[in-house]
Amino acid sequence: MDMQIYFPHLGIYLEHVGKTLTVFGFDIAYYGIVIVTGMLIGVAIAMHEAKQTGQNPDQYIDLAMIGIAAGIVGARIYYVFFAWDSYKDDLLSIFNIRQGGLAIYGGIIGACIAVAIYCRVKKLHFFQVMDTASMSIVFGQIMGRWGNFFNREAFGGYTDNLFAMQLPVSAVRQNEITQEMWDHLVTIDGIDFIQVHPTFLYESLWNVGVLLILIWYRKHTKFHGELFFMYLAGYGLGRAWIEGLRTDQLLLPVIGLPVSQMLSIALVLVCAGVILWKRRKLRGAGNRQDMETKTEK
Repeated sequence: MDMQIYFPHLGIYLEHVGKTLTVFGFDIAYYGIVIVTGMLIGVAIAMHEAKQTGQNPDQYIDLAMIGIAAGIVGARIYYVFFAWDSYKDDLLSIFNIRQGGLAIYGGIIGACIAVAIYCRVKKLHFFQVMDTASMSIVFGQIMGRWGNFFNREAFGGYTDNLFAMQLPVSAVRQNEITQEMWDHLVTIDGIDFIQVHPTFLYESLWNVGVLLILIWYRKHTKFHGELFFMYLAGYGLGRAWIEGLRTDQLLLPVIGLPVSQMLSIALVLVCAGVILWKRRKLRGAGNRQDMETKTEK
């Protein structure tokens, strides 16, 4: 009864979009399949980039296992912390990630901490490693957002724009349905649908653009870490406005502002500032070196 997902203005009517795949009697969530697929392809991208830049590609298998494990833990801790009211009465549900509840920023933070420790132990340059992994991370995010599609989550408020998505009321969390959605309820064949912004789609497409920019920009970097900062700024720029559309925002305690939106804005400002400062510093050093060379002549 709640398997439909419609995009009426695009003429797309999906009548049966399941949440799980049954294999030998075991139910495997499409959310997990999408996430794992993104991770595996992401590792392959990082290994290829490592080879292209003269690094040891095999080392990125170890980095991936450590970073992915720490990323999942970080993503869950971040989500649970800011959605504590949903878990405080059922602590065991904290460990159930089959239905979603992983925050991307928490994953990035967790992975960065783990990779930084690994790099320190192995005497690797942390920012070079993160540059190498940047395209893998954003590719994983492109894929990961489609896990939200299967879970009917991470959608925005009511809209009637070209990309408007219709979901059965029975398929989504009731606390994510706003009054405006109720006011614009659509009934099709006796089934009530909400009509919303497909913010998972917006973010996935935005990240495709970020990935293309990174592919081009990596040949023009001037210092280790620049590509990683570019990724954080580019992703943050998109997330800042997309987060404002969502109805499942994680909020900062007391002040009640969307934590991911505030973090995105901060990342855009800080990362863009670091790139500009470092480039100006390197340009100044280059000009001084040119002047010294001319003086010697």
